[in-house]
Amino acid sequence: MMTKHAGNKFAAALLAAVMVIASLAGCGASGSKATSGASSAAQSTSAASTSSEASKSEASEASTASVSAAAVSESSASTTAADKKTVRISAMAGPTGMGMVELLERNKEGSLDYNADFTLLSAVDEIAPLVIKGDVDIACVPANLASVLYNKTEGGVETLAINTLGVLYIVEQGENVSSVADLKGKTIYASGKGATPEYALRYILPENGIDPDSDVTIEWKSEHAECLSAIVEDASAVAMLPQPFVTTAMMKNESIRIALDLTAEWDKVQEGKDEKSSMLTGVVIARKAFAEENPELIKSFMMDYSETVEWVGTHAEEAAKLIGSYEIVPEAVALKALPFCNIVCIEGSEMKEKLSGYLNVLYSFSPEAVGGTLPGDDFYYVAEQ
Repeated sequence: MMTKHAGNKFAAALLAAVMVIASLAGCGASGSKATSGASSAAQSTSAASTSSEASKSEASEASTASVSAAAVSESSASTTAADKKTVRISAMAGPTGMGMVELLERNKEGSLDYNADFTLLSAVDEIAPLVIKGDVDIACVPANLASVLYNKTEGGVETLAINTLGVLYIVEQGENVSSVADLKGKTIYASGKGATPEYALRYILPENGIDPDSDVTIEWKSEHAECLSAIVEDASAVAMLPQPFVTTAMMKNESIRIALDLTAEWDKVQEGKDEKSSMLTGVVIARKAFAEENPELIKSFMMDYSETVEWVGTHAEEAAKLIGSYEIVPEAVALKALPFCNIVCIEGSEMKEKLSGYLNVLYSFSPEAVGGTLPGDDFYYVAEQ
């Protein structure tokens, strides 16, 4: 709050600026005309002032005007920033966070229509409580977790967009696997039992004539690093790993290569099916109450988010530098991993088709994977025209 003393000083400065502007108003906009007009004014008052004194007066008044204008400009900028609504946004320090870096940078510069209070988290179980308690307005979460949160909050969240397609890959040493059929008889090391990685295998393998319980041996590990160590020791085995960990592994061990892109394999399974789905990793959700109270802000955010995803996709080197500066993943890893992270911004009816189909697949394996029941139509955000 401005004190009375500060207010008086500001009013005096502003009055001085107005007087100077008023004295120049009839002399045109350009600096040369203003100077000419001021000289004429000095000549008309030569009986009271010398030419030197007039020059000093002009310099003094110009200085006062400059300082006052700067004060007004700074005050206006502060007011604008203060008037912006703050949006609490959380994302994971992985592909979802990587796709947000340009938005993070624009927020730092203050060029957004809102103040974004960003939190980058390293674990999924950190985001869920924030959403449930209403401590975050917009969040990037795993696709199935969005459905779980919808059920836990009794419809209190809605999905704005798909932000990441599948990021799971089958990797190996050597060149023994070129199709899903080649996995038959192999040991597959993986982490993520009871989550998307397991459901992906249990969906893709049978569609390619492989029984996941008898035709392959799936060894579940607690960490991705354990899977990597296992295939280094057993050259005949393969591992299922996500990006950007795949890129990190390949940079450390040149003998490791990507054998299969499970997102592409999922899409092959979809050919000819009536009910379409896609393999998904993450989505952007919002608290429904927040979205309903701030429809224009949500539209603005979605436009910004779509632009930042496009920018990341077309400015890999600059994006990698930002990703490294925000300590999401090292710059070198980000540069190599970005083309394989499937970062997207899919909205509207396409989002609903892909996401609902994916959740249906998960539900067929385990209802608990989506929170017990499939979400209703209000789970899918559609912007008002």
